[in-house]
Amino acid sequence: MKWDVVVIGGGPAGMYGAIHAARRGLSVLLLEANDRLGKKLLITGKGRCNVTNYCSAAEVLQNIPRNGKFLYSALQAHSPENVMEFFSSNGCALKTERGNRVFPVTDRSHSVLECLRNVMHSSGVKVQNIRAVEIITDASGVQGVNTADGFISCRTVLLATGGVSYPSTGSTGDGYRMAKALGHTLVEPEGSLVPLETAGDDCQQMQGLSLRNVGVRLLSGKGKLLYKDFGELLFTHFGVSGPTVLSASAHLKGEGCKLLLDLKPALDERKLNDRILRDLEMYKNRTMENALTDLLPRSMIPVVLRKLDIPADLQANSLTKQQRRSLIDLLKAFPVEIIGKRPVAEAIITSGGVKVSEIDPKTMESKKIKGLYFAGEIMDCDAYTGGFNLQIAWSTAYAAAMAIKNDH
Repeated sequence: MKWDVVVIGGGPAGMYGAIHAARRGLSVLLLEANDRLGKKLLITGKGRCNVTNYCSAAEVLQNIPRNGKFLYSALQAHSPENVMEFFSSNGCALKTERGNRVFPVTDRSHSVLECLRNVMHSSGVKVQNIRAVEIITDASGVQGVNTADGFISCRTVLLATGGVSYPSTGSTGDGYRMAKALGHTLVEPEGSLVPLETAGDDCQQMQGLSLRNVGVRLLSGKGKLLYKDFGELLFTHFGVSGPTVLSASAHLKGEGCKLLLDLKPALDERKLNDRILRDLEMYKNRTMENALTDLLPRSMIPVVLRKLDIPADLQANSLTKQQRRSLIDLLKAFPVEIIGKRPVAEAIITSGGVKVSEIDPKTMESKKIKGLYFAGEIMDCDAYTGGFNLQIAWSTAYAAAMAIKNDH
């Protein structure tokens, strides 16, 4: 049998593309090297699966720092609203939370996977758990796929193998290898949306401390503002993590970057000064270590005092005006020196991949090989946290599925 479409990769993009191709009457075979589908999907959103972000296509583009323009057509054709309609109408009820993040009502990523599996089955998609080894082409384009179990003949291939983050879920980089073998250029893959390692031991001393409302600015070695955000941050044994840090990591450029944390974003300097004066008056007979407990989390106080060269046992009423000024400056711009990203295996997504200038943005078809299509993370596009990366998967898979010609 010669299949109309062989989809390589049983993640979100692969399953979604398979469904929409099959719904158009195409014969579709999906190949997944793992023993089950959607392994990475199950761990997204801490096991809850942040399906998309309830916003316009234009707002999605604002959250894609890398090659967003390439995705313009795909997002216009299949927006977050279309994705939400797909899941809702196929038995997976959704809800919208803070930051317009969309989750299944069950709070279980398994509900999303179950929905995709059921619709694939009812649409006639055939699934085989075998590993694709290479895509076979001739001068006219795609001819088939060599697998660990032999040759499969097909007219088109949708390559949706993901990146190289979370290798335990099957993200082995196979798709990169296959695309490269067919003449595609790869932008070196690296981790994006990844925790950051820091110099010194300040962060380690505050390990486990989570800050909910913190202003975050990422500066280059030359002091240029690369990214700013507001939200949650976590100090860890290696440095910093949390949503604001993961998004900042997508902008990390070269050496010498640093984060400046505004620990009191709700207070301007004058109000912060008044607040500190009030605390110092109230706790004037305490040591500085005990006088700052209303202002800062306990594990942060020794780090702040050490940075300012203020003895922990100094009486609060002995703090000089200059020392108070320095304290205000530090609370509004607490510096964290970045030495690099955590390994790509710890990244939520991969930055890099197949060069987008070699792919048709309307159809996701290769400009080099007729009948070869791409979807999802294998391409050099990535976004911030908040459901935007899955939206890229859904939109690009839909674009490819709609573009494959029906020759029946």
